[in-house]
Amino acid sequence: MRHPSGRAPRAGRSASLVATAAALLALTTACGQEKGDQSPNGQNVGNEAPAKADGYGAGDGYGADDGAAEGGGAKAKAAGQLAVWDSKKLGKVVTDSEGFTLYRFDKDTAQPPKSNCDAACLKAWPAVAADGAKAAPGVDASLLGEVTTTDGTKQLTIDGWPMYRFAKDAKPGDAKGQGVGGTWYAAAPDGKKASAAPAEKAPEEEAPEEEAPEEEAPEETAPADPAGLSTRKDPKLGEIVVDKNGMTVYRFTKDSAWPIKSNCVGACAEKWPAVAPVDKSDAVGIKKKGYMTYDRPDGGKQQTIDCWPLYTFAGDKKAGDTNGQGVGGTWYAVSPDGKAIGAPK
Repeated sequence: MRHPSGRAPRAGRSASLVATAAALLALTTACGQEKGDQSPNGQNVGNEAPAKADGYGAGDGYGADDGAAEGGGAKAKAAGQLAVWDSKKLGKVVTDSEGFTLYRFDKDTAQPPKSNCDAACLKAWPAVAADGAKAAPGVDASLLGEVTTTDGTKQLTIDGWPMYRFAKDAKPGDAKGQGVGGTWYAAAPDGKKASAAPAEKAPEEEAPEEEAPEEEAPEETAPADPAGLSTRKDPKLGEIVVDKNGMTVYRFTKDSAWPIKSNCVGACAEKWPAVAPVDKSDAVGIKKKGYMTYDRPDGGKQQTIDCWPLYTFAGDKKAGDTNGQGVGGTWYAVSPDGKAIGAPK
């Protein structure tokens, strides 16, 4: 019905606008974001433009050495004569000619061979070049192959799986990449995930018939494993979140909570390792709102509290250290409700 003045009634349109605004408000506050920290361009997670190299200020904001975050990934290095390392924890692990552990990525595919580790990912996980690779003694040479990456590199494959090194492995025998992000694993000589064989149980000796068996001492109850995430009372910072090893958990103020976005990749991620996903049932004393897993731009998965990505600091050497607090004016310990303790308002 037309208004006597010839214009449409305003009541219906006003109600529609109010409903739309309410829906948008509910969406943007779902993760309890704080003012001033949200993504400035409003793009979806994974599509946001990466932070500029000079956008972190004089100290680069994440504690890395000057210039460490500049440039692309390391040039693929040839594997040479492959070898097999018999690890007590991991079983048989394939290594390059220098003894460095080779890894595989769960997000790759073997049939057909395909690498899904992009440029940012390759900074932490350099591809192993196929040129000149030779099978380890006793390993079928036909398992070795190659795949062409997006930058044209011929990458070594074992039974179809692309092979990588881990930038934080500093010496032969290191396997610091094992289990990172729940997607990276040391490779076995046949391309499968390395896995230690279960220890064989020694046969029990039977007591002589004429002798009564000795009474066994009562079994000691093993202490319960610590929670994957919990809290502790710090004398200076108050109640803060810690991981299962008691290491302080941090937030990066250049990240955003909605959309969830980590701006710590490459060299930054080496200084500030992402906290791997922890089941809600294994998080004690932690706020569960916005407690979810985030798919990182380097291919790993990361735990969040109140939708803020979580990290530890390589500069913390033992449980109780808080050496990352205030680094670059952008890194702060996390409270149980996901707040950055001590960060400027």
